[in-house]
Amino acid sequence: MAEMSKKYTPRTYTHLKGLKGISDGVLETHVKLYEGYVNRLNKLLESLQGLVRDKQTAGNPVFAELTRRLGFEWNGMVLHEHYFENLKAGGTGQEPGGKLKKAMEQSFGSYDAWLTDFRGICTMPGIGWAMTYQDPGTGMLSNHWIGMHEENHVAGYKPILIMDAWEHAFVPDYKPTERAKYVDAYFQNINWDAAESRLVK
Repeated sequence: MAEMSKKYTPRTYTHLKGLKGISDGVLETHVKLYEGYVNRLNKLLESLQGLVRDKQTAGNPVFAELTRRLGFEWNGMVLHEHYFENLKAGGTGQEPGGKLKKAMEQSFGSYDAWLTDFRGICTMPGIGWAMTYQDPGTGMLSNHWIGMHEENHVAGYKPILIMDAWEHAFVPDYKPTERAKYVDAYFQNINWDAAESRLVK
């Protein structure tokens, strides 16, 4: 593992205050949880680099377990950044336009078909993430359920739209059994321009 040139710094999301259907209190708690991922990732990388410097890697169960933990903490940071950055206060709840909607239509037959598929994934039982990915080779979009941050990602695919479906994203604004109401609120706050900017072609 190469030396870290610098530690990761949590990004700020105070501009998201005033989201429709997602309270400032839930947002503040959510951002603090994200900051925890950033801090733990920094500590994890520091510990691993110390083991590398001391040549305590081969056959070392501590090195192995810390390395396995990287995916959870790193993706915990990155997925939250994608999630917060594809939200905006003052959202209109309108459909996407431009290249993103065209990609949805080409991939699913219609925007409504994409929406039905994505909302179905958003409301599945379990903890995790609902995500629209793009295949950079073909430009086609597909929707996926991601479990524990590092599970079920499609190698090489580009995240386009991310929804956090863990309960911390919507409780206590909504009951754990009311995720569908949170999904409705999420769609009122999507920053479609941010999602479209992630398209590779």
